Amino acid sequence: MKELTLQTKVTACAVEEMNPSMRELVEKAKAMTQKAYCPYSHFHVGAAARLADGQIITGSNQENAAYPSGLCAERTTLFAANANYPQTRVEALAIACYTNGHFTKDAASPCGACRQVMLETEHRFGKPMQVVLYGEDMCYIFDSAADLLPMNFVAENLLG
Repeated sequence: MKELTLQTKVTACAVEEMNPSMRELVEKAKAMTQKAYCPYSHFHVGAAARLADGQIITGSNQENAAYPSGLCAERTTLFAANANYPQTRVEALAIACYTNGHFTKDAASPCGACRQVMLETEHRFGKPMQVVLYGEDMCYIFDSAADLLPMNFVAENLLG
């Protein structure tokens, strides 16, 4: 038996410290929180994805009274990007959350299902996708979606 140690590099910064391109992506994600349909949780989530050709695709969480039928902002955004631009890589994804009349002070982390979809989106193009989690007090930048889901499950796992 041996013990393994997993490490993840995360850059913590204020939004003002980001480059203009990343700040723009964060601002688009923040704007999308206002388009969320979340009458049950009142937790507004917005996401924005920058494609390799510079386009920005956005989405927000969409709840449903039958809870499993709703969808998170990350997945609405990535599914829209992949459905409409299947040959164009997603380079970066920004996520922002708004509740109780303000943006969250701490960056909220994506759920497990969203992490898996983020990983699949990254994996299908064979290049890392940067992920930015916005918080008013601190933002977190991951160089790859895989950093959010260590010991992940990808297509090669299906082959045995």
